[in-house]
Amino acid sequence: MESIVFLILRRMRQPLLTLLVVYAVSISGLTLIPGRDADGSVWYMSIFHAFYFVSYMATTIGFGEIPHAFSDAQRLWVSLSLYASVIAWIYAFGTILALVQDRTFQEALAEYRFARRIRAMREPFHLVCGYGETGTALVHSLTQRGQHAVVIDIDEARTSIIQLQELREFVPALHGDAAVTRYLQEAGLQHSCCAGVVALTDDNEVNLKVAITAKLLNPRIKVISRADSHDIEANMASFGTDHIVDPFDTFAAHLAVAFQAPCLYLLQRWLTGREGAILSEPVYPPRDGHWIVCGYGRFGKAICRRLKGEGVEVVVIEARPQVTGQPDTKLVTGVGTEAETLLEADIENAAGLVAGTDNDANNLSIVMTARELNSTVFAVVRQNQADNHDIIAAVDADMVMHPSAIIADKIRVLLATPMLYEFISLALYQDESWACELASRVIALVGDEVPETREWSLDQGQASALQDYLTQGGQFSVAELLRDPWQRERELNAIVLLIRRRNDRMLLPDLQDALKAGDRLLICGDRAAFTRMQWTVSHRHTLEYVKTGRDVPQSWLWRRLAQRQRG
Repeated sequence: MESIVFLILRRMRQPLLTLLVVYAVSISGLTLIPGRDADGSVWYMSIFHAFYFVSYMATTIGFGEIPHAFSDAQRLWVSLSLYASVIAWIYAFGTILALVQDRTFQEALAEYRFARRIRAMREPFHLVCGYGETGTALVHSLTQRGQHAVVIDIDEARTSIIQLQELREFVPALHGDAAVTRYLQEAGLQHSCCAGVVALTDDNEVNLKVAITAKLLNPRIKVISRADSHDIEANMASFGTDHIVDPFDTFAAHLAVAFQAPCLYLLQRWLTGREGAILSEPVYPPRDGHWIVCGYGRFGKAICRRLKGEGVEVVVIEARPQVTGQPDTKLVTGVGTEAETLLEADIENAAGLVAGTDNDANNLSIVMTARELNSTVFAVVRQNQADNHDIIAAVDADMVMHPSAIIADKIRVLLATPMLYEFISLALYQDESWACELASRVIALVGDEVPETREWSLDQGQASALQDYLTQGGQFSVAELLRDPWQRERELNAIVLLIRRRNDRMLLPDLQDALKAGDRLLICGDRAAFTRMQWTVSHRHTLEYVKTGRDVPQSWLWRRLAQRQRG
């Protein structure tokens, strides 16, 4: 607000001084020039009457001459004053219009309105720094779940387009540099409702600055940041950044899981996928034969490291090895779009191919050329731009790596269901048959659509009735939680994946396991199951019915009627 007032005063200083001088001279002239009253006596206008007259004269309202008819000298002076005041007002209005259209003023006004709206927020929200492809995907996902978000982006076009997008929740957006502490504070960094900060800009240094600022000014909130450099990751970690997301290492880890346990990889994709999407098909990366990795940047290095960890021979194709570095494996100099380069890498006998450059056109060309030489090669393609989704899908690659989508999906899960990554970490220690059996159960529950995955706490906030029941010494099992409150003989389409009880973790708990007050549950299933389960844990009458099968009347009238029937 101070900046707006200062800007107005600075820009309007000259017009206001001009108006002041014109009014002062006009009033002074009227008080000094003599006139004649009704009796013909000499009369001088008072300062009050002169001010009153100039006030309506200068605005061209034109009431009339007061308190007596003017002399010729007064009329001449009024004529001159009229033209001078009109010119002064035109000058002032022109300056006001120029000020309103001034970019600096508009930005200051927008910033003030934004800060006022943030101060008025009373719902938990996440501060998203960067509204590129990743930020857009994340904000859409958060609003779809009914969560609130606030956006900062240095690109004004991005912040402006938010208002045109179909989002379920209103998203305040600020045009500004997230590395500037003032903008972070105005966006609600220290607001009591700020639940977390997500740094998703394309600049590692800006993301680092955001992470450091957030942890220093508001240590209680969760900070998640994108990083494309190991040095930046280490620096962020030293300041206590809660989660650092690297899309290249993340995908490489997923590929390694697909090698080791295809069912577990499939299960991971299902549980972390977007609700309502079609379940993905299983993939089986081949081990028999060597893999060709095109592009030895950050992504290529991560893939090579994981492939060699799985005991797979790797051949690297890189056009600028002097820039990216020399791999400790066979190197073929080139892009990979040429048949000669692929043949030199022995594409005809290759088991897998990774088109991992930062150019989508080159990646498409690599895959298409490779399949002409080896139609059975397992193809992994990197998609750099979201707009290229359709043409990337047209090449029918076995796996697609889209950095923005990977980051957005991982952060979405970290914000909405962080227990899911605990579940996946524990599942890695299980055998493949365990994962395949669980995948079959998921398919039986939800069909061909990605299930909903939610976290529930057995506390007063989310399960008041059940929490009170357990605190009073009642017993309630996992099987009873999964009963349909509308027809208790039926089971809900849901699976309890994990129970966190203080420091203990119960992976796929048995149906007869007892629940305890304060437990935190990770559950997957369909939306109807969660709706009905909410009735069970929130209403004592429904809980009693699920537990005992007795439908106890709630109101006084229904209880009296029930007693009369029993009598």
